[in-house]
Amino acid sequence: MANTKKVSAGRKKLLYVRKNYDLYLLLVPTLVFIAIFNLVPLWGLQIAFRDYKLMAGGTPWRSIWASKWVGLNIISKVFGKSEFTRALRNTLVISAMKIVFTFPLPIVFAIFLNEVRSNGFQKGLQLIVYLPHFLSWVVVSGLFVSLLNSMGPVNKLITSLGGAKIRFLMDNSWFRTILIVSEAWKEIGWSSIIYFAAIAGLDMECYEAAIVDGASRFQKMWYITLPGLLPTVVLMLIIRMGNIMDAGFSQIFAMYNPTVYESADIIGTYVYRLGLGKLDFSTGTAVGVFNSIIGLVLVLLSNVFAKRATGKSIW
Repeated sequence: MANTKKVSAGRKKLLYVRKNYDLYLLLVPTLVFIAIFNLVPLWGLQIAFRDYKLMAGGTPWRSIWASKWVGLNIISKVFGKSEFTRALRNTLVISAMKIVFTFPLPIVFAIFLNEVRSNGFQKGLQLIVYLPHFLSWVVVSGLFVSLLNSMGPVNKLITSLGGAKIRFLMDNSWFRTILIVSEAWKEIGWSSIIYFAAIAGLDMECYEAAIVDGASRFQKMWYITLPGLLPTVVLMLIIRMGNIMDAGFSQIFAMYNPTVYESADIIGTYVYRLGLGKLDFSTGTAVGVFNSIIGLVLVLLSNVFAKRATGKSIW
């Protein structure tokens, strides 16, 4: 009887696939993309456990097998390097700062802009705030360099007020602040889109009932809008926690320089300098593997914490 149920269930699935074959065909390009760029490169993870020589096997691909297996020796050596410890510390500190200072901004922006009654003003402000997202970090870096260099308008304003010039992009005490400000300026508008969509999906009857009860705008935001956004906030926070070991490679790579390595050198830039700068592929891959494992662990832990704290999670 159990076998009959299994067979019937299998036939139902097969019939469903045949009936909707065109939808499954649409998945083929995505599956091919994932296979080429996400699954096949997993083969290269062996480099972290081998003394990889680029041309040991004639080609870079064959050289993976031809290189000597050294196990965890490379990973253990990485943990003993002061540069790695510095990069790990900077990665965690910069990511934590971005979560604390920039993560709430799109939420606040979406909530307050939703209260604007003029559609023209609302749409115009949204357009202005969205635009920086479409600029590359190279362009944004150029803008901030022009603003903050020794002859830029910011330093001119400081000196005109009687202050001394500040080397913003060459001062370890200032560089992280510049990263936070530039990140907020570039991404606050784009990141708020998902919160605008969530607000649009809230039950309007709750707002109508609140108006009848005499609730103020702030009370409606606090007791209706913000709780309604909580599932979306939790989801975005979990995703952000999964990227905590990234810390914004493109941004930092475009803006930093050797004078601020002490406060700005992160795992991503460290791997870049090792893997491509010094051609130390084994060490670079080992650091990358460590980075990915930590990211996975953080996603799992943040999901568990969110489920226990709010009852909402990804799975």
